[in-house]
Amino acid sequence: MSEPFIKIENLSYLYEDDSVDNSPALEGLSLEITKGEFVAVLGHNGSGKSTLAKLLNMILTPTKGKIIIDGKDITSEALSDDDVLSLRRTVGMVFQNPDNQLVATIVEDDVAFGLENLGIPSDEIRRRVDEALSDFGMLEYAKHEPHRLSGGQKQRVAIAGVMAMRPECVIFDESTAMLDPLGRKEVLDSILKLNREKQVTVIMITHYMDEAALADRIVVLNDGKMLIDGTPSEVFEKERMLLDAGLAIPQCTELVHRLRDSGIVLDGDCVDLDDCVELIANSIKII
Repeated sequence: MSEPFIKIENLSYLYEDDSVDNSPALEGLSLEITKGEFVAVLGHNGSGKSTLAKLLNMILTPTKGKIIIDGKDITSEALSDDDVLSLRRTVGMVFQNPDNQLVATIVEDDVAFGLENLGIPSDEIRRRVDEALSDFGMLEYAKHEPHRLSGGQKQRVAIAGVMAMRPECVIFDESTAMLDPLGRKEVLDSILKLNREKQVTVIMITHYMDEAALADRIVVLNDGKMLIDGTPSEVFEKERMLLDAGLAIPQCTELVHRLRDSGIVLDGDCVDLDDCVELIANSIKII
């Protein structure tokens, strides 16, 4: 069996300015992620989700434990500057607020910014910028000013800027939290395209259950520790554990649970609306 793309071993992190109880933001977390996998990370506020994202992107350094990405220990003190640069190119990150990620006054210049810092030749920069903007439906806005774009469009520009650097993994840290429903859909479509068409490993930090349902796998954190790790259907079956952790299950899944509790036979899993409709339709046919 091949080595996992990301391997986290006994990871802990304690903020120096933590409250009096000095509780770690993460404690004893171990996790493996395979190349090309789409993993959603759920948890209430303060569960350690964003801390995990920042540790994976080397914004923070663990208090304890090890993180291995693509065979390299990113927590090793022996890492050279070139190693750090290579690892940060391997793992990109898209943050919550798109306005905080856009640094240029023109869309195409913003997408080119990271490439220029990497010293990519100008003709290659031009090609990558056009390709990335085209991939995320923003090529026609290349000459626009970012502040004139919608929230979803800005976030797609941010994703294009990350993808132009050709990362193997992208972390989305609550990247749809500040968007309206249309903007959320635009960004989610882009994330799915990255994962399914380009086989980019995706780690999506979210508090939206419908977003988590799109993933191959869901990891639930609670007070800095692993609570559940499984497929969406496996995780959503653990309704009581999720409720105790301050989370909920998708409304369609809850509906199916209530129907089953009332004695209606519904054979199959339900993680999204399409599943729910199919289960209920098949039940009606049987009746």
